[in-house]
Amino acid sequence: MTAGLISYAFLIIYTITLLPPAQFWLELNALDALGNVFNIDLAFNKIFTQGLGIIVGSLVAFLIGQLLDVYIFQKLRQFTGAKLIWLRATGSTLISQLIDSFVVLFLAFYLLAPAESQWPLAQVLAVGSVNYIFKFVIAILSTPIIYLGHYGIEKYLGVERAQKMAEEATQNS
Repeated sequence: MTAGLISYAFLIIYTITLLPPAQFWLELNALDALGNVFNIDLAFNKIFTQGLGIIVGSLVAFLIGQLLDVYIFQKLRQFTGAKLIWLRATGSTLISQLIDSFVVLFLAFYLLAPAESQWPLAQVLAVGSVNYIFKFVIAILSTPIIYLGHYGIEKYLGVERAQKMAEEATQNS
């Protein structure tokens, strides 16, 4: 659903930049900070198209990250069984966020960016590294919340029922 909504937003934004402007829009005289006249339609399109690479990068990174997260989580679940909840939850997140942190930046600011605003690869790697470190710290700090949620589910459903439902979910995935 999220990927569909992101794709819809991309389509709408891209479409509005293709539409011909109304005549009155072309006749508007806009002045920059130095008092120079500039093309307001060009400015409109520049503003809206600059985010398209970010949308594509985010969508691709989101899909790769989510699919990878689920796949790794399931593989770790098969390996660990009902034990080591932190390894499945945090481990799968750490790996998928590593990919996500770099894919979005590489696509949006290096591969799909206009030549005049393209980042050097070193900048993509530097910003991606900082982003990943932040995500890494948050994932580690969130581990107690995972156990708190697990405890709450077992308290609400009962240990036996919670374990049975977890096993059914594992078999169906």
